[in-house]
Amino acid sequence: MTASAWGLLALYLVVLLALAWPLGMWIARISSGRLPRWMHALEAPLYRLAGTSPEQTMKWLQYALALLAFNALGALAVYALQRLQAVLPLNPAGMAAVSPDSAFNTAVSFVSNTNWQGYSGESTMSYLTQMLALAVQNFFSAATGIAVVFALVRGFAARSSAAIGNFWVDITRVTLWLLLPLSFVFAIFLVGQGVIQNFDGYKDVTTLEVTKFQQPKVDAAGQPVLDAKGVAVMEDAETDKQTLPMGPVASQEAIKMLGTNGGGFFNANSAHPYENPTALSNFVQMLSIFLIPAALCFSFGIEVGDKRQGWAVLAAMTLMFVVAVIAIMPAEQTGNPLLTPLGVDQGASALQSGGNMEGKETRFGINATSLFAVITTAASCGAVNGMHDSLTPLGGMVPMVMMQLGEVVFGGVGTGLYGMLVFAILAVFIAGLMIGRTPEYLGKKIESHEMKLTSVAILVTPILVLVGTAIAVMADAGKAGIANPGAHGFSEILYAFTSAANNNGSAFAGLSANTPFYNVLLGLLMWLGRFGVIVPVLAIAGALAAKKRLPVTAGTLPTHGPLFVVLLIGTVLLVGLLNYVPALALGPMVEHLMLWPAH
Repeated sequence: MTASAWGLLALYLVVLLALAWPLGMWIARISSGRLPRWMHALEAPLYRLAGTSPEQTMKWLQYALALLAFNALGALAVYALQRLQAVLPLNPAGMAAVSPDSAFNTAVSFVSNTNWQGYSGESTMSYLTQMLALAVQNFFSAATGIAVVFALVRGFAARSSAAIGNFWVDITRVTLWLLLPLSFVFAIFLVGQGVIQNFDGYKDVTTLEVTKFQQPKVDAAGQPVLDAKGVAVMEDAETDKQTLPMGPVASQEAIKMLGTNGGGFFNANSAHPYENPTALSNFVQMLSIFLIPAALCFSFGIEVGDKRQGWAVLAAMTLMFVVAVIAIMPAEQTGNPLLTPLGVDQGASALQSGGNMEGKETRFGINATSLFAVITTAASCGAVNGMHDSLTPLGGMVPMVMMQLGEVVFGGVGTGLYGMLVFAILAVFIAGLMIGRTPEYLGKKIESHEMKLTSVAILVTPILVLVGTAIAVMADAGKAGIANPGAHGFSEILYAFTSAANNNGSAFAGLSANTPFYNVLLGLLMWLGRFGVIVPVLAIAGALAAKKRLPVTAGTLPTHGPLFVVLLIGTVLLVGLLNYVPALALGPMVEHLMLWPAH
């Protein structure tokens, strides 16, 4: 890594830590309900309208059923808005109704905090759909993840209780007192940087240069003219016009990043100048992705009564994140060995001049793009400021691995912490087996019931990823979407299913996935990958809440020191990653060996 790359990484971590600590203290107050009176007064009518109150606590099953019902209704609403958008207002570009399979995929995608987009936003979604369907679910899906981690932390902190909180109260407070204020401030900042926020119609502008291109020739009926071989006949064309899409972008961009959602208003996502115009906006967007996940680690330590526990989890996340950055940046700075600079002997062992800039914005460069790629896949965000499909094989493997770890390296808002705590339960169980003691974590015994639920929560996503990938590479409909044959084509499919099942939403971008086959299959994986983990986690929360907290003894494994941090990292790598090694060997690993045949 270059000195500038080290400097960028160090600056990022220092600013992140400085912002996350005070936010973590505020989140702890939201979780425990220690809020000012005026906030309680504003909440009260909402609870009366919903027929509940903060005093009405729920057992884990009630909490899970309320969560599932809320998200199912959200999916239906998003689906309906897409199907009806052609007859609804705020549609200046006259967008048609979204197809049933794409609407299903998008509804599940945004409700599950995946935000996978098989469509181009500026040519598919009306302003109303963007705001009322997609942006609203950006808030609610993020709040759902945070509510789940609140419930799990209460399970650890409780002293023999059957309740883990109230879902309706949690999601209300997270939305009102965390996500909305942060998004408002962030949106104002983005507007100041040049992100657009309007309801104007799309604008046709005259370009400085005439663009020449080829397009299919059509007959009088408007149908493509085919030659003797059935191939479309192309004709030369030129234009000096360009259509610039408009819309309320800044407001959606803010919660897209803060809620680790990732769904872009434009197809180019955070590589688009209307979403991410400057180097400063890019840096702040990267901060916003990790801000709440990092802050939740501090709130976790406060809630369980031992701040060292939060620091230990944060340390494990940070170490794995730094290693990933150290892996991707040199790979991109080295570039493609098959591309030599001009004037250099083709037989010489020369490297790509300036590194691998393919698919990257010049206003960000290799360092900021590589860092963004790790951040967005370490979190369950999925926003991109460059094309992951254009990364080098090893560079592209890094974001893939970040997702395959279960997105616990900071992870999504809520999902990262509760995923890491599940691995922590497994880590203390392994340690207990090694020393012959009943495992404990934060004063709660970890017994067979909790371990069964932990196994389900950890294994559900690898099963979904690998089974889904196998189906896609065997089915004709799955193979039809591959744009690049061979190892890279396999990587595109593996990345897509890894992204969907782990609720990330980023893509290699070389896979044609907006088809009924991929829309339905990926939609099912997104739903199961989200709620197939949440339900076991809530069951774990309920089981732990019912247990008495045991006093610390000389035989208790400390879970706040360097030894536990190493144990936790080892558990994540061994259990989370080993499932995928054979698949990675068929994709990015073999592609790397093909790229460097003489090395």
